[in-house]
Amino acid sequence: MASFVDRAVIRLKAGDGGNGCVSFHREKFVINGGPDGGDGGKGGDIILLADHNLHTLMDFRYKVKYQAENGAQGMSTRRTGKSGQDLVIKVPVGTVVREKESGAVVADMFEAGQERVLLHGGRGGHGNARFATPTRQAPNFAKPGIRTVWHEFILELRTIADVGLVGFPNAGKSSLLSRITAARPKIASYPFTTLTPNLGIAWHKGQSFAVADIPGLIENASQGAGLGFAFLRHVERTRLLLHVVDASGQEGRDPAEDFAVVNEELRRYGQLDARAQIVVANKLDLPAAAGHLDALRAAAGERAFFAVSAATGEGLEALLDAAVETLATLPESQPLQEEVFFEEERLRGWEAVVDEDGVYAVTGGSMDSLIDAVNFDDYESMNWFHKTLRASGVIDKLRELGAREGDTVRLGADAIEFDFVE
Repeated sequence: MASFVDRAVIRLKAGDGGNGCVSFHREKFVINGGPDGGDGGKGGDIILLADHNLHTLMDFRYKVKYQAENGAQGMSTRRTGKSGQDLVIKVPVGTVVREKESGAVVADMFEAGQERVLLHGGRGGHGNARFATPTRQAPNFAKPGIRTVWHEFILELRTIADVGLVGFPNAGKSSLLSRITAARPKIASYPFTTLTPNLGIAWHKGQSFAVADIPGLIENASQGAGLGFAFLRHVERTRLLLHVVDASGQEGRDPAEDFAVVNEELRRYGQLDARAQIVVANKLDLPAAAGHLDALRAAAGERAFFAVSAATGEGLEALLDAAVETLATLPESQPLQEEVFFEEERLRGWEAVVDEDGVYAVTGGSMDSLIDAVNFDDYESMNWFHKTLRASGVIDKLRELGAREGDTVRLGADAIEFDFVE
């Protein structure tokens, strides 16, 4: 079981944007060259790629942190810094990505070759050439690139198959899979032989469909008992369930009761008992099976019922006929509804409050970015700083909170202090 991992938690960070450059044109016989600092490069994106060659999330057990390349700093002569290289992370087809904090589904890698930009790299900062105006001809400041933050995501692998084989351990699901497909799962006469979902392709009368053997369910599987809780998610994408029951009643078991227990666990997990279902009474080759068929057929109710032997092949032709006919009436599986993932809002916002000492504090990513851009020893830079504060509404907000001439204001994470001026 150690070789199969269908759930992982990873930390991702897109690349930071490169800083803008402060530079002035220098040339022989040109005394006062103008500003020519270029913009910083864009940070690299985090991109997911659904790869059909991958079948497990094992790689994410050993490496959990991934970071895209940062953008390069802007250069003189208005040269833009190099953009950071995107980081492409390959995941198995069927991987569902959830934002850990909210649990929201932000990506469903449903199809092979599908790409999704999960995190966008930070924008590069403007160089000082961008700030030149007729009245500000030598700006001695530039903007830093946008800084990105770490995010945690949960990866869940959900098998994509048309047909799912469910049932108690030892019901003969793996034997049935090996009979109707070219798959060669491990088969033995003890419970929980199958520790991972096995997938095979069945061909019948010119039609093909994918079949998944889901590890055996037991009572309270939906609450974490046995192996069922770990693998019930693999049933969610299947269009048709073949509910395999050991009709021989080996080990003193009641086949009708086993059938009811598994259906109850499917119901508890997410109403999966309502999924299209064919009841398969297996092990017809064993003498005791005939005595349980009537009770099991009655328990199946209106569901299609077939008695088969995976060992000898008896009854499999009719079962496959029914499976093909049923699949033709069922809609194709669809990806999960995704939610828009808004990357760290605080990188773009600010908040003003009054602390217990009566000091007015303005914090947030946009304030940190503004402070990083200011040259506090330069008169023009300070003028631009105050104009930006007014334009962004900070001064009005401080006034609304009760700030008066001479009151102390702290800005940004570095808590830079200055006196409030009307």
